[in-house]
Amino acid sequence: MSITIAVADDHAVVREGVVRILTEAPDLTVVGAASSGDELVGLILQGLRPGVALIDLQMPGGGLDLVARLHELRPELRLLVYSMHPEQQYAVRCLSAGASGYLGKGCPPQELIDAIRTVADGRRYISETVAEVLATYVIDGPVERPHERLSNREYEVFRRLAGGESSGEIAEALGLSVKSVSTYRARVLEKLHVARNADLTRYALEHDLLD
Repeated sequence: MSITIAVADDHAVVREGVVRILTEAPDLTVVGAASSGDELVGLILQGLRPGVALIDLQMPGGGLDLVARLHELRPELRLLVYSMHPEQQYAVRCLSAGASGYLGKGCPPQELIDAIRTVADGRRYISETVAEVLATYVIDGPVERPHERLSNREYEVFRRLAGGESSGEIAEALGLSVKSVSTYRARVLEKLHVARNADLTRYALEHDLLD
């Protein structure tokens, strides 16, 4: 039986390249493509029923909130997140939000195909890096660092602020108002016990949270 897939990525060249790679596998069929999180949700609400959704984490309307939204909307849909961010920065949060796997965009084509087959089979796709993070959590216990207390939205705003993005740029990327971004920023500063954006950058560098 063919595995049906929806591909969501805002970069047309990347999206078309991924579709081409997947269609070369005899057991994979791409049934939909979207350029944003909202477009993907719209397709699913209109009746598209893929078995697996391959989601770019950085596209407009994407991110951790999209993973959680899709998981709530279609619990049976297997979600595979692929991103340019290293696994240790987002993978555990994506899995907690409902994703079945997390993959770096620099992976070989065969690994992408194998990951899709894995999650379609009802299993999780976890890289060695993510496995090490999870093993450390199990063995050492849940030693929570300040940034791990951030909500998913706060975490995304935090990383973008630490990376030097303005409130306007963050608002556009995440589909928020500038006022909402300012509210999230205030919460992040309070939870991380810092006062300025420069402190956020320093914290992110100390904890290896920037690309």
